[in-house]
Amino acid sequence: MNAVLHIKELIEQSLGKSLSFEEANSRVTLEVEDLVSVCDLLWRSPESYFDSLSCLTTIDQGPSSGDLELIYTLYSIPNHVTFHLRVVVPRLLPDGSLPEVPTVSHIWKTADWHEREAFDLVGVKFTGHPDLRRILLPEDWKGHPLRKDYEEPDTYHGIQVKY
Repeated sequence: MNAVLHIKELIEQSLGKSLSFEEANSRVTLEVEDLVSVCDLLWRSPESYFDSLSCLTTIDQGPSSGDLELIYTLYSIPNHVTFHLRVVVPRLLPDGSLPEVPTVSHIWKTADWHEREAFDLVGVKFTGHPDLRRILLPEDWKGHPLRKDYEEPDTYHGIQVKY
């Protein structure tokens, strides 16, 4: 059996439900509340042993869509397998605050910096993160530059930003 299909079935068995699966991308779509348990399963299970979170990509689908996508790229060094987890969250919560996703930094240490980057540039809050603060921009920077509706300020502390 294809290793990727086996991983999908392992996740479905654990959750007790079917998942949206894109075989061409080796990607399943999860509900945000299932993210941590699935990540923990894929890290702990000898059948999968995804010992590396290679990348966390956050995609703003724009104000008209109203969604952000988070794509977690996992890699198993001993099994030589790449697998992707996709989570879709609203761009903003009903009260206007940023979306929240639970951290996986307690599973993979690399998530610490990946999540900080997603917070800084796209505006996703990772609940339970040990040090969620900006990583590329100054702490007092307004907004999140990779959002499709972001408007760059003219100045920052009296310094011209736009050229």
